[in-house]
Amino acid sequence: MTQLDPTQTMLKALTDANGVPGNEREPREVMEKYISPFATEVSTDNLGSLIAKKTGKEGGPKVMVAGHLDEVGFMVTQIDDEGFLKFQTLGGWWEQVMLAQRVNVLTKEGNIIGVIGSKPPHVLSAEQRKKLVEKKEMFIDIGANDKEEAESFGVRPGDSIVPVCDFDVMKNEKFMMAKAWDNRIGCAIAIEVLRKLEGKDHPNVVYGVGTVQEEVGLRGARTSAHAIKPDIGLSVDVGIAGDTPGISKDEARADAGHGPQILVYDASLISHKGLRDFVVNTAEEIGIPYQFDAMAAGGTDGGAIQLTADGVPALSINIATRYIHTSAGILHRDDFEHAVDLIVAVIEKLDADTVEKIIEQ
Repeated sequence: MTQLDPTQTMLKALTDANGVPGNEREPREVMEKYISPFATEVSTDNLGSLIAKKTGKEGGPKVMVAGHLDEVGFMVTQIDDEGFLKFQTLGGWWEQVMLAQRVNVLTKEGNIIGVIGSKPPHVLSAEQRKKLVEKKEMFIDIGANDKEEAESFGVRPGDSIVPVCDFDVMKNEKFMMAKAWDNRIGCAIAIEVLRKLEGKDHPNVVYGVGTVQEEVGLRGARTSAHAIKPDIGLSVDVGIAGDTPGISKDEARADAGHGPQILVYDASLISHKGLRDFVVNTAEEIGIPYQFDAMAAGGTDGGAIQLTADGVPALSINIATRYIHTSAGILHRDDFEHAVDLIVAVIEKLDADTVEKIIEQ
């Protein structure tokens, strides 16, 4: 790997951190380290979401910019007599991308390397080999001789299991590969938004938030939004990149490197028309590329934020990412930087009168 610049160093720290739903301590500590210098106050809600407050105008509209800390992973549910681990998926996994993947098991004694296994195809019938191996038939091999030895390694039910894929800058340095882009890139955007607001006048109070347990039901977004009671909610997440072989524009409309996605619809959120129009108009005014997209399945933190108190205008701004919900994703640095610049420009214009006009649309 070539020498990393400061932004790449931050992205590596965020994505290399291990944090599945219910155990987001590592990425929360990384996010707190990077966002604290630009916040007037940093706190954590009772479920574990990080809330960094940056005051522009005291008493101004409250703007929530939320990425989620958790990544898809697994949890140990059982150690069998032979020392193999049974597991529960945390977040959405497709069986075809799971087999033979290296994982870290986070035990009380430290991390243990393992691999997801199943019956080898050599012992399956021709008919069985045609079928997808189901999750319930998989196990994790940690190199233990039996249950007693596995337990001596410090493994116990409830331990987190995390995919292994170190951050890497690719040959074309605009592309970056890592696990957990979903959604450490959103956390990075929240950090960079607060950094770029440093020393600027803005007519509001901004909250950069790292939510927990998004992958299992948008849970941290509910509790953190309840604590903040925002006037405007911006969820920053990943979206599906449609620029790989076999995907049609009817299935995924956005390409990596062509600008952040403005999500008009997902299963949890119909984007607020007034806020969506305001963000799109801002992008066009300052010349930031953007792409529209919609997802029939899946949700974002915006779906939980919008239901806070009497309702919050909410919008999801996504980064087109290849191979989400696998051990290794790829995204484009320009999309990340354009998303940050767009959100900063939006925040600089969100005074009380503008928010009121957005709500009225």
